[in-house]
Amino acid sequence: MAVKPIVLYSKNPEALRKKSEPVRKVNRQIKNLIKDLKDTLMAHGNGIGLAAPQINVHKRVVLVRLGGHDEEEPGPPIALINPEIVEAGDERRDFDGCLSFPGLFAETVRPHYLRVTGLDEWGKPFDRVFQGFDAVVVHHEIDHLNGVLFIDRVEKVDDLYTVREDEDGKLVRVPVTAAPR
Repeated sequence: MAVKPIVLYSKNPEALRKKSEPVRKVNRQIKNLIKDLKDTLMAHGNGIGLAAPQINVHKRVVLVRLGGHDEEEPGPPIALINPEIVEAGDERRDFDGCLSFPGLFAETVRPHYLRVTGLDEWGKPFDRVFQGFDAVVVHHEIDHLNGVLFIDRVEKVDDLYTVREDEDGKLVRVPVTAAPR
């Protein structure tokens, strides 16, 4: 039986700007939230991260699929509860996109080194280092918990683009400034 995905962005866009509240206890409600996030993320084959605010739940819970850059298949979703960045570095430009903005992508500057603390989906504390594109994904999802969207990190409009097939069937970037209106 196919899972009906939960809406990824609210009809009220201000909901994506609302700060999320910390999880006080990993209980049945939080485990159900994690299940809903996993089902929704996996129903969107190109998704590598999802935060609770994207389904209009303002709890500090995110899912990330690590190792999914440069055409590699990402790993299974892992939950990060109350994630806090305790160290960040190696900021560089990289790909950014969001399931809440289907078809819109950008080059943004994000850390490629993060040390994050929080709880796993069983309520056990973790202290973990994420590097490379995995750090970009984790940083993007933690931003959601603070009401920050990837479009806020775009330095200039030319960094925003869509993707389409050219006449040879290859995917090419199309700057949003060049897209038909």
